[in-house]
Amino acid sequence: MLYIVECSYTDPRSEEEWNAFYSLEKLPALVSVNGFRSSQRFGAVKPGCPAYLALHTVKDADVLSSDDYRRKGGGNFSRWQAHITDWHRNLYACEAPTPAVSADEILLLSAQPISALVTALGEPAMEMYAAGLDKSPERRAAWVLPRESALLLADMPGVYLYQPLTLQLQSPVERHQAGSH
Repeated sequence: MLYIVECSYTDPRSEEEWNAFYSLEKLPALVSVNGFRSSQRFGAVKPGCPAYLALHTVKDADVLSSDDYRRKGGGNFSRWQAHITDWHRNLYACEAPTPAVSADEILLLSAQPISALVTALGEPAMEMYAAGLDKSPERRAAWVLPRESALLLADMPGVYLYQPLTLQLQSPVERHQAGSH
């Protein structure tokens, strides 16, 4: 299950500090929560969509109401809350694992599958279906593309492009379990 958090930030004076907090403290805290498997943070390539996106793989919806989540990862934004806008939280069912997006790649999100991309890329999108929280948009499709290819699609309506701000962090528990199989 994918947990996607999107938002923009309106205070340029504290934005660098907020980004450092989110990337260096918040994400590591989240992947330490029982049931969080991976987390990665992104910044929008162009205006017209929320400026920031965090993509998390979670075991199930119950993770977000757990005591462990409340203690370690949920909330913790009171200092920054007045400057966080365009905030959306969604849970999506998805068969594909959350991709790790490298520095030379772009995450492309669309609320609808884009048939031209499927044809051009020769591979289907990662399909996501709303399963909880805001449930908007109800469907999403995602591709991880080389930067040069993705930037050619920047003006396509309904396409959001995000570049990674962090590496994908993985839960130490998940890494250990994956290594023992």
